[in-house]
Amino acid sequence: MELLIRAADGEGFETQELPSGAAYRQLRPQRIPDSQWEVAELPAGVHRTRTFVLKNRNTERYLMLSEPERFLWDQMDGSAKLQDIAAAYVMRYGAFDFEIIPGLIQKLHGAELLTLRPISRLREVLARNRSNPAARAAEATLHALERLTVSSRRSHDVFERIHRYGGFLLFTPAAVVVLAVLTVLGARATVVLWKELGQIGESLGDHAVMAIVLVKAFFWLTVVLHQMMHALACVHYGRRVREFGFTMLHGFIPTFYADVTDIFMASRRARIVNALAGPLVHLFLGTSYLVWASHLGPGLLQGCLAASAMLQLQSFFVSLYPFCFLEMDGYHVLVDSIGMPTLNHDAMAFVRHGLWRRLGRGRWLRRLEFIYMGYFVLSLVSVVAVVWITLAIIVRAVQS
Repeated sequence: MELLIRAADGEGFETQELPSGAAYRQLRPQRIPDSQWEVAELPAGVHRTRTFVLKNRNTERYLMLSEPERFLWDQMDGSAKLQDIAAAYVMRYGAFDFEIIPGLIQKLHGAELLTLRPISRLREVLARNRSNPAARAAEATLHALERLTVSSRRSHDVFERIHRYGGFLLFTPAAVVVLAVLTVLGARATVVLWKELGQIGESLGDHAVMAIVLVKAFFWLTVVLHQMMHALACVHYGRRVREFGFTMLHGFIPTFYADVTDIFMASRRARIVNALAGPLVHLFLGTSYLVWASHLGPGLLQGCLAASAMLQLQSFFVSLYPFCFLEMDGYHVLVDSIGMPTLNHDAMAFVRHGLWRRLGRGRWLRRLEFIYMGYFVLSLVSVVAVVWITLAIIVRAVQS
């Protein structure tokens, strides 16, 4: 976002650029090739603090780095997102300064030591083929769509009021009991609806267009509630919601988002609860829809509720399943539980490089490398299984 502001001397105007929190934290800083830079540690001074000098061999430019900045520099290999780098920083130093990463990036970028990779593979491919007019047009279109971001940095006060006037009840033992009871009732309702599956299918088939519109509307509401729960959990643990808004993810997926990176300043329990809060919305709505549908007679409303319930429960399991190469809520629960905030990045890097070197030397894997391999294998098997099941369903539908 670019702001037009009056200059300090009061004469004329100047522009100031502010990055959107939703897109900014997904960027992947990538340092220049290793052969083009070098780093050296300076002798410790009176204060016994470690200081480093970073040199760009191409431009002969030098930068002074503190020990935390050196740690961040080591993470900027192009495969880790800013959000992951921030998490690794918190796990390493136990605290986080929100200015250190933007300040370091600006310094490194100015010294031509760093580039920012696009947040999606599609944007990366388009960026490499800018000589092609079609690629340039596609990139410009995606860039225009990505600018369709509506956000508010004052949303914290709104969520704080919601929490104060009843939202805190969602994080009490009573809420857990209610959700458990509702889950049991939803399971019973599933048995009832299963017996009426044929009638439900006919109801949806008779009003196919209307059913699709209603199911999509129900799910769109869920996207908002999912992010609101993340924001309320952040407030519940005394942290600040930095931004809440609407954006086009990767340029073409409309979605809402809540910037709750301040939760990294809270305890591990707070981070896990924050990650669980969003998916539990799907469980609550899914079971509620099942109970409601079981008390209705055959018709469009019952069919839409049943279909929406299945979609909600599917979203619940998908968002909590950690082994799929996607860093969703379940992944964050996993990495917080085992204390490895960059597990996905480290596992992929080990499989691409370290694994083959170890196999070539005939060495056995260490404990940490077993964890990397376990995550990678489980994720790979999960993705293959989903693709195989999806293709089997499509083939069966076509044959029938």
